[in-house]
Amino acid sequence: MIRLARLGAIGLIASVLAAIGAEPARLPADQLAKAVRSDSISIPTPGELFAALEKPGKTDWSGQYRGPIPVTYRNRAQIALNLGGLIADGFVAVEAKDSQQVKNIGSDIIKLAKALGVSQNLLSRGNSINEFAENNEWDTLQEELEATQNEVKSSMQSHSDQDLVILVSLGGWIRGTQVVSGAIMHNYDERSAKVLRQPALVKFMQSKINEISPELRGEPLVKGVSEQLPGIEKLVSFPADKAPSLDEVRKVNEAVGKVMEEIENKAVAK
Repeated sequence: MIRLARLGAIGLIASVLAAIGAEPARLPADQLAKAVRSDSISIPTPGELFAALEKPGKTDWSGQYRGPIPVTYRNRAQIALNLGGLIADGFVAVEAKDSQQVKNIGSDIIKLAKALGVSQNLLSRGNSINEFAENNEWDTLQEELEATQNEVKSSMQSHSDQDLVILVSLGGWIRGTQVVSGAIMHNYDERSAKVLRQPALVKFMQSKINEISPELRGEPLVKGVSEQLPGIEKLVSFPADKAPSLDEVRKVNEAVGKVMEEIENKAVAK
């Protein structure tokens, strides 16, 4: 299950983190919060967060699905943030072993990636994803999705879209945290709840937003997301030796859920 949780997105996420100066690390659930080192920061992927939830009991992954999002955004920053969110959704679909959901999400990922000007080779990969999902070939599907996401990342880098790569990573974390907190709310467990303690990660993401171009940073959506990160940082800064209560988990879920709603909102894409 943990291997399946990697999805193809892990290739993109790991490469994204390397591209922005981070070193992804495989951390046990009780150490996900201890992500800061003197020379760099390690950021757990959505797959690692999701895998941590498997320990106390079975997680209802399908219960964390969300409705379809628009794939006709015109604002490139909004496209990148939503692409990251869809990557996190991919982790959920593979954890649930839901072939149709994988196909739906895979199709939307391709559409948003194409909107960012990535390689036309994604078309053939999209067909392969559908075929493997139809036949429940999970291992092969995972490998193909890895190749797909790596191609997205490489194409974005070739277009010097480093700022957008950062936003893809941020969107993935926000959606992943929404899923994790939602799952914990439905089956509260103190050990799983500790996964949400990630103040250093939020602070790091904020620092990366501050490094993107002034033009992009000044866009209403990016500015709005950035302004909400300090509040989220406070919510995930509970003591290391204490698990957040169910109410505290709910507050985290509501905070990141609010950000996701803004990211998804078609009206902001002007």
